[in-house]
Amino acid sequence: MTHARVSAEKPRNTSTQDGVVDIVGIGFGPSNLGLAIALRERNAIPGNSPITSTFVESKPRFAWHPDMLLPGATMQISFLKDLVTQRNAASDYSFLSFLHDSGRLPHFINRQTFFPTRIEFHQYLEWAADRVDAEVLYDTRGTRIIDHPDHFEVVLEGAHAGSVRARNVVLAGGLTARLPEGVRASARQFHNHALLSSLAALPETTHDAFVVVGAGQSAAEVSHYLHEQYPGARVHAVFGKYGYTPADDSPYANRIFDAEAVDDYYGSSAEMKARLLSYHRGTNYSAVDLSLIERLYEIEYAERVVGARRLFVHGGSAIAEARERADGVSVLIENRLTGAVEQVAADAVVYATGFTSMPLDAILGDLYAPQGPGDARVMRDYRLRTTRPTAGGLYLQGGTEDTHGLTSSLLSNIAVRSAEIVDSIAAGLHARERELVRSA
Repeated sequence: MTHARVSAEKPRNTSTQDGVVDIVGIGFGPSNLGLAIALRERNAIPGNSPITSTFVESKPRFAWHPDMLLPGATMQISFLKDLVTQRNAASDYSFLSFLHDSGRLPHFINRQTFFPTRIEFHQYLEWAADRVDAEVLYDTRGTRIIDHPDHFEVVLEGAHAGSVRARNVVLAGGLTARLPEGVRASARQFHNHALLSSLAALPETTHDAFVVVGAGQSAAEVSHYLHEQYPGARVHAVFGKYGYTPADDSPYANRIFDAEAVDDYYGSSAEMKARLLSYHRGTNYSAVDLSLIERLYEIEYAERVVGARRLFVHGGSAIAEARERADGVSVLIENRLTGAVEQVAADAVVYATGFTSMPLDAILGDLYAPQGPGDARVMRDYRLRTTRPTAGGLYLQGGTEDTHGLTSSLLSNIAVRSAEIVDSIAAGLHARERELVRSA
């Protein structure tokens, strides 16, 4: 079992005497890290009964999109939307506490920005994971949840194969990279989620060319990164839009990520939910920071001026064929407006084509059944509506966009969501204790 550093004055989360913990968290990325911190701070309040927890993580150690930690890439949210500040502004686990502990607080202040680099924010998350000292079973995957009369059993595979028992389970399995239909990941065709490690393992490059598929922030970042890191290579950016769309990060639009917006969204009609998702897709999906769009355009234009093109942006286009060969990938780029087809011999194709949420039916079995349109399959406190009553709760961190809005898979609302889940679980545990007392 892998533990991080523990502060001597803080109690550890340990299993209860009957071998059943109060919470098993599946996945230990930012969402369940925020939950672990909320639990730690709640347990430290005098008079609160300790809530015990164990987390399961498939990675060998804490990591958050490590293959997209590109030099200079910045966060798209304010550092104030860290793991804790919107829940507890005095928390020892804030981004500002991390900066102070790292000796960089005055230097960050002098940058005059709300947006740290992604590399620095990853350092903050690692620092918080180490500081909270949650009980985490790394290199282990939760594969199945079995419902028993008074607890759940979580079946484990990997380094800690076996099972753990819990009164509640919080599912934060994260997102799975999505490749276009018919594409299989290989050494020369891969998702941007595996960018840096895939580039490090890339076979010999003989064509000095890359193709990047996608119109979102990640696609634009990858195109810019490849253009900089491979100064002799041509980079072909391919997407269906005519041009990159600027991300809408204006103040009023950003209200869709406020904690109170979750209440508004949850209580609205199915028709209004669909409208809001459509209206505000540009805050998160298939959109790029305007500064990066302008930077790419300047690069492309400067190359036109000198007559030495390396960056090619193919708007209104798609990949008609990507045929892998021994020395690269033969790619046909079709302009869907004119019908023109261009053949590119590429060393690799990077697909920045998004993600899918953790599939629930595989891990939950008959406890889960998809709901019809308009049905609230998840309660306001993020508890899943199961097909039959259960002794404890199954909670979702992610995969709730249809019920809770655009913050579902984002960092923006982790702090508040963690508190809501902890409060819900605490209320359930207290009710269970009262019932045990009455029946004694």
